Amino acid sequence: VPVLVGDAAKCKWISDLLLDNCGVYVQPINYPTVPKKTERLRITPTPLHSDADIAHLVEALHSLWSRCALARHVA
Repeated sequence: VPVLVGDAAKCKWISDLLLDNCGVYVQPINYPTVPKKTERLRITPTPLHSDADIAHLVEALHSLWSRCALARHVA
């Protein structure tokens, strides 16, 4: 599941903070894999992830998005 960040430095920073502070590994996808300004996080949910795991990730992303001053887009 891609989550658009749109900034290479922030994408890597969010990924690092998720792992270091929240114990959640989310892969940052940056240029040259994707075009510049389309950097994203790649979330890979599995059947082994619980509802609590998903809620933990959502809360962590919500907090980090605010810290990074990133826009929230509704699909």
